[in-house]
Amino acid sequence: MISFVGAGPGAADLITVRGADRLARADVVVWAGSLVAASLMDRCRPGVVLYDSSGMTLDEVIRVFAAHPEAAVVRLHSGDPTLYSAVAEQIDWCRANGRPYEIVPGVSSMSATAAAAGRELTVPGVAQSVVLTRLARRTAASVPDHESVAALARRGATMALYLSAGDPEALQRELLCEGSAYTAATPVVIGYKVSWPDEIVRRSTLGHLAGDLSALGKRTSVMILVGDALADLDVPAVSHVYSSAFGHAFRPKR
Repeated sequence: MISFVGAGPGAADLITVRGADRLARADVVVWAGSLVAASLMDRCRPGVVLYDSSGMTLDEVIRVFAAHPEAAVVRLHSGDPTLYSAVAEQIDWCRANGRPYEIVPGVSSMSATAAAAGRELTVPGVAQSVVLTRLARRTAASVPDHESVAALARRGATMALYLSAGDPEALQRELLCEGSAYTAATPVVIGYKVSWPDEIVRRSTLGHLAGDLSALGKRTSVMILVGDALADLDVPAVSHVYSSAFGHAFRPKR
């Protein structure tokens, strides 16, 4: 079995119980050493074979899989393996070669950043949708035109931007493009290496985003949250789930 495990955003205690179990049972671990806390390797048993994927290509990772056909293999990805992890092509190999596999979810940097900022991303009467995306730069060929940051900014939902701190001015331009539902006053949260010892969490607005990102001086391991749900204000409406005026199968209307 090959287990694609989400290590979480950084802190070793933010891996799931299931993820920790898979590490403890693994014969072989291929882990993203540039993104995953080394202390997570303490969860592995003695004698485990470790490969740091930070300097490996896809072909080299696949060769490790092929070389251990009967082993319990953990492919340890940062965050959640279903988001920007390049896991799809590894799954294609598993299917083509008859290797059983599973995906063990992980805590995303989006969730960790929202938690560090003390905000909910979906607020009644303010935002009920969250868009997860990235700025098209070196990997522009991977981003369909209708999914550009500018196109999605016209929706006005809460937005979580991965891998997008490398060009602060371009990011700000797209978020404030013609027809954008955002304004210069729209709240922003910038998170760098959230849950690591050197984490940085800063509040900003779209009007100051480029300057604040440039001042931060970080281009990787940055999560950017955008939207009115991030405002440090009382919510305009109480959620229906706990409203006494809203009944459901487990609680009648009062």
